[in-house]
Amino acid sequence: MIVVRVVQTGDVDALVSLAQETGPGMTSFKPDRDALAARIERTRRTIEGRATPAEAGYFFVMEDAKTGDIAGVCGIETEVGLEQPFYNYRVSTVVHASQELGVWTKMSLLNISHDLTGYAEVCSLFLSPRYRTGGVGGLLSRSRFMFIAQFRERFPERICAEMRGYFDEDGTSPFWRALGSHFYQIDFNAADYLTAHGRKSFLAELMPRFPVYVDLLPEEAQRVVGLTHRDTVPARKMLEAEGMRYQNHVDIFDAGPSLECHVDDLRTVRESVVVPVSIGVPGPFDAARDDASGAAMPKSLVSNTSLGDFRVGVAPGVVGNGTFVLSADDAAALNVKAGDPVRVLPLKVKQG
Repeated sequence: MIVVRVVQTGDVDALVSLAQETGPGMTSFKPDRDALAARIERTRRTIEGRATPAEAGYFFVMEDAKTGDIAGVCGIETEVGLEQPFYNYRVSTVVHASQELGVWTKMSLLNISHDLTGYAEVCSLFLSPRYRTGGVGGLLSRSRFMFIAQFRERFPERICAEMRGYFDEDGTSPFWRALGSHFYQIDFNAADYLTAHGRKSFLAELMPRFPVYVDLLPEEAQRVVGLTHRDTVPARKMLEAEGMRYQNHVDIFDAGPSLECHVDDLRTVRESVVVPVSIGVPGPFDAARDDASGAAMPKSLVSNTSLGDFRVGVAPGVVGNGTFVLSADDAAALNVKAGDPVRVLPLKVKQG
């Protein structure tokens, strides 16, 4: 079984190696040993109740239970913007009209915003190309919502996610080239690095003081406002399946979209259930159905309910008779035994 679990101190070497596979725009997961070690420690403090609200956050790793290979990461920030400002652009509309000339124009404006301050944020999603198959990315993304559903009291009312914006084939952002580079006078990766390490004072000092008319930007920059990086499109679709939507907030560097919603509107929060686990052969009736009709065997996301050793994976079957049946190997991977509570969310079967 491939599981997503809470990060542990011993994961730091594997995380440094994994982070070297990322490209530009991955602000919150860089191959920096000290920063990654600090994030692991911050996760432990948060779980133990020692973190302040401004620093509270969780970090998870995806692990192949058979080989121990670390294949991906994801994270949750509990409340963004409480200590370091959480800047974005709000895309709004302005109308100019002249009756005398018979002219009417409608334009988009970019306004510096702190609208998402206090939101939880799902972030730092990265999956190694070696594992981008068979629904593994869906497990990685949705694992965070299973955690939020299990520990709902630890999170605020609203949640957001920043999507990586569009980059050219040469790895540059047309939006940054047209706007940010003129104000900050450093390259994208340098600005990205500083913000990833909490050094954001230069933003307030150098960012545009007034709203930016999108129509005055080069056409290539206009086209990418709110556009998602091609490698991030699958992640966006998963978040939208959870109920998150673009509400006209974009990143100040690459203009990637932010998705948001109420936490209680997340599908996983609404539909997952907690039941006792049984150990045995999962769903023999499903296997017969699969053989007879060719229909896909139903599967579910399954997690334990441990805060300090939270684990979630995909297992065959659905809840039946008030319980969920796990194989012995899957139960061991999730660190549960017969009678323990597990949280279960049926996965939707793709049609066609």
